[in-house]
Order: sequence, then structure tokens, then C-alpha cells
Amino acid sequence: MFTANLIGGDFAPPKRPNFGTVGKTIALRTNFFQLRLPKGDIHHYDLSISPDKCPRRVNRNVVETMVNTYHKVFGGQRPVFDGRKNLYSSKALPIGRKPIDFEVTLPTENSKDKVFKVTVKWVAQVSLFALEQALEGKHNQIPFETIQALDVVLRHLPSMKYIPVGRSFFSQPEGYYHPLESGREVWFGFHQSVRPSQWKMMLNIDVSATAFYKCQPVVEFMCEVLRRQEQDLQKTKPLSDAERLKFTREIKGMEPLIACI
Repeated sequence: MFTANLIGGDFAPPKRPNFGTVGKTIALRTNFFQLRLPKGDIHHYDLSISPDKCPRRVNRNVVETMVNTYHKVFGGQRPVFDGRKNLYSSKALPIGRKPIDFEVTLPTENSKDKVFKVTVKWVAQVSLFALEQALEGKHNQIPFETIQALDVVLRHLPSMKYIPVGRSFFSQPEGYYHPLESGREVWFGFHQSVRPSQWKMMLNIDVSATAFYKCQPVVEFMCEVLRRQEQDLQKTKPLSDAERLKFTREIKGMEPLIACI
């Protein structure tokens, strides 16, 4: 049984005993990759967008447009964003530490632009050195705010390039097709997360899969949901109340696209 030693009031983890002496050494391929942490601090900013309660996708477009529109104000820097309230930058943004407001305009599908108000406020400096000290056992507490910042940094670009679902990222299927019932199909993607380990930070990447609605005409989608043939819909027999209710629930929240042929 190991015992912890207190040296100067700090927690000192016990030293690892000798490596194994019995058995055969083998090579393992893992889905963990070591992260090389840069020197310096990460600057944390609080960001609020009005109107609020927009989807993360819209919020990311707002912030991306803001950084591009006011690139001189941001000093040419490219901060990362978690899609909600947290903005991080490797250098202090030249906007000071007082709240500053920006007006951002996004085009919409109905050709009417939508205006957003974005407020950016400095919060704190996140120390990468403190994380290194904790990983080396020189501090007994891991600064999880630093791990959160690193996670946002590594998730920013995939969130802009792919379709984020939870902690995973997906792209439209290419070269494979796995249909499901009720107008759905399987998409494959990847999951990633930043994890502390002994003496270093690691990036875990794994394969993930989930169900998406297929891109197809509404009539075909309705036939799959109701399990009816398309030629049956051409007959005079209308949908039953139960069928209408079932399809209404299924299509709720979806945004059909109108294609002019």
C-alpha cells in the first residue's frame, strides 16, 4: 500500500515502483495522442449575443463574422469560441478589459438581414504553466479551467468544418450508405476529448456513429415514416388522423427546402 508524503505542505504522489520484469514487451497502437503545450497564458473572455438562445451554429457564424468584420479591432487575431459564452485567445485582444459592444449583420434565407449585438468582456488569464506544474506533481490540484480552454481550442475548427453533435463531429456520408427506418441513415464521425495523464496532456480520438435524417423529397420521407407506398398517396383515400399526427410529430422542427424545377 502506498502512502502520500507531504513536503512543504504540497501533495507528493508516490513514486512508481520498478517496471514489470515478467512477460514479453509488446507494441500497442492507441487512440491517445500527446499534446505539446505552448508557453504562456490563454486569455478568457465572456461573450453574450443578443438575441440570445440561438443555436450554436448561428452563434459561431455571428462570432466568425464579427472577427472578420472588425479584424482591425481584434488586431488580426483569430480567437476560438465554444458556441455559447466562452471566447479564448492566445494573446490579449487589443480591446482592453472593459466590455465592448459590436454590431454584426448576418444574411438570412428570406433575403432580409438580421442584426445581432455582441458584447465581449475580459474574464481572466488561464495559466498553462499551472497545468504543467500539476501534471508534474508539483501542485495537488489540476486547473480544470485550463483543460476546458484547451478543449475549446481543439474543438473550434472541427465545429466550423463538420456537424457537431454532442462531443462528436460528423460529415455527410461519402462512399457508404447505411439506411435505417423512418427516413433515417447512419453517419460515422469522430469523438475527441482532452484528458490529463501522468506528466502530460493527451488527446483522445475515437470513432462515433449516430442517426441523421436522409436528404430526400418530403413525399418519400412521409411514405417511409407511415410505411406506405407512394402510389397509395395518389389514390383518393386521405391520411387518417393517426397518420397525420404521427407525421406531424416526426417532421416537427425540420426545415424543408423548396426546390424550383
